[in-house]
Formats: sequence, structure tokens, C-alpha cells
Amino acid sequence: MISVNDLKTGLTLELDNGLWTVVDFLHVKPGKGAAFVRTTLKHVETGRVVEKTFRAGEKVAKAMLERRDMQYLYKEGTGYVMMDLENYEQITLTQDQIGDGIKYLKENMNVSILLHDTKVVGCDIPSHVELEVVDTPPAEKGNTAQGGTKPATTETGAVVNVPFFVQNGDRIRIDTRTNEYLDRC
Repeated sequence: MISVNDLKTGLTLELDNGLWTVVDFLHVKPGKGAAFVRTTLKHVETGRVVEKTFRAGEKVAKAMLERRDMQYLYKEGTGYVMMDLENYEQITLTQDQIGDGIKYLKENMNVSILLHDTKVVGCDIPSHVELEVVDTPPAEKGNTAQGGTKPATTETGAVVNVPFFVQNGDRIRIDTRTNEYLDRC
């Protein structure tokens, strides 16, 4: 149990028979009355976001999460097979368990899996990935004066806006948190 005064962004709590991640919090001390903590919480499994207010000093249960390093091996039907790097056990994750990072997932990529009581609650992929551009329109002469961008499809299917000089076959680095082009490799 921890006090709501010690909440931090990204902390996972056990509330109302579910796991909730703290997205935002604000300590409020009004002129009259007792202090309170206003939070924005996101349900780990469903993604639902709610606002909840706690009295200052109230105790909440902190979720005990285990992080395991795994390697993505291959896609099997609708599942994604991961291998634990310590004991070589394999598990299959669904698209919902992996989340938005699925469009950057490449074979033999190392990822971190979050577990709560042996149940997978999340998958963290690296913040930057290197992918090959498989389809992008050619740059048109005269279009480079303003430094614009064009869409490019990568080998995993992710679509990213890239500068005009990027061509098919180029390897680019992408920020997976913002889906932005970083540089050419």
C-alpha cells in the first residue's frame, strides 16, 4: 500500500478489481477544507481513461509488475510468438496485448513484457527501430524548396512521413513513441 501523496506518472495501481496506470495527477490544497489528489487513470487491459479523486493521505494498492526480456520470433495465425531470453520458454501474445507497437515489430526484436501474477498486461518495444522503406513515391523536381515530407511504407507495414530524399530500399530510424522519422541509417 502506498499513499496517494506518493503517486507518480506511469505507476500502476490495483483499484476496483483491475489494473490502472496513473496518466496524470494533481495535488490540490483548497483554501477551505482538506487537501485532495485529482488523478487521471488508464485501465491497463481496456485502455479506458477515467478521472478519480482521492483524499490526501489515502492508501492505495500498488500493483506488483514483473518485467521480462523476450524476443519476438514469428507470427503464427493471429498470435505473436515470444521467447523468454532466460529460460527459452515460448508464449503467444495477441495483437491487443502488444498494442500500437505491433506495426514496428520485426522478427528477432527484443521486447519487454509486463506480467502481473503470470498474466501479460503489456508489451514495451524499443523506443527507436531501424526499418527498411519498401514503398514511397519518388521525389518530384522542385519539391525540395520547402523541405516537405512524403509518406513511406516500411517492411513491417508502418507508414511514416519522411523527407523527399528517402527512397525505396533505404534504412531509416523511427521513434516508435511518436511515429516520427529520425534519420537515415
